[in-house]
Amino acid sequence: MSLKLAGRKLGMLKLFDKDGNLVVCTVLQVEPNVVCQVKTKKSDGYNALQVGGVSVKDSRKKNITKPLQGHFASKKVEPTQVLFESKVEDVENYTVGQEISLDYLDECEYVDVVGLSKGKGYQGVMKRHGFAGGPGAHGSGFHRHAGSTGMRSTPGRTFPGLKMPGHMGNERVTQEGLAVVQVNKDKNLLLVKGSVPGCNNSIIYVRKSLKKVINKKRK
Repeated sequence: MSLKLAGRKLGMLKLFDKDGNLVVCTVLQVEPNVVCQVKTKKSDGYNALQVGGVSVKDSRKKNITKPLQGHFASKKVEPTQVLFESKVEDVENYTVGQEISLDYLDECEYVDVVGLSKGKGYQGVMKRHGFAGGPGAHGSGFHRHAGSTGMRSTPGRTFPGLKMPGHMGNERVTQEGLAVVQVNKDKNLLLVKGSVPGCNNSIIYVRKSLKKVINKKRK
């Protein structure tokens, strides 16, 4: 289990490494997250932290519901835009009101980023699933159709899970093993190599990559 932090995706840019190679990076803004509640196995049945991330502007604080305002006030912490749980093995090292900044990712070479992919609306099988499509000639009966989806009289139905047109995107996506290119603690910026799911200014979650660490140890 790895503690995750909430932040925003600001956009993408290009950098050159020390060898002169072009590196495409995604800029993530990860402001200090605050611990709002510590859940233990004795009181709640499992160990976890309730963490608040992404600061709220003063003009937007009125939009926070009254139950959440009371929850933040009882913990004596500033309201945040995101409130989530993160399971950790040892909760004794954390207290309510403690801030977790990018220092948590010190000496971390790879991270996992979780976000909500862009919504594409209703799409056909060529865009949604990468189908090749039919012939492009005028005499063709289908150009971008999926082809036959039915069966004979037995079993006489379409099996579940068949790739068909439908809603595309707007799903929770985890991008694993992204290399950390640069960390700017003064501006709370984290630059990772490659793309990250979601549009600009969307909410993302960053955690230490466990698979990359395991693979590195095996080598």
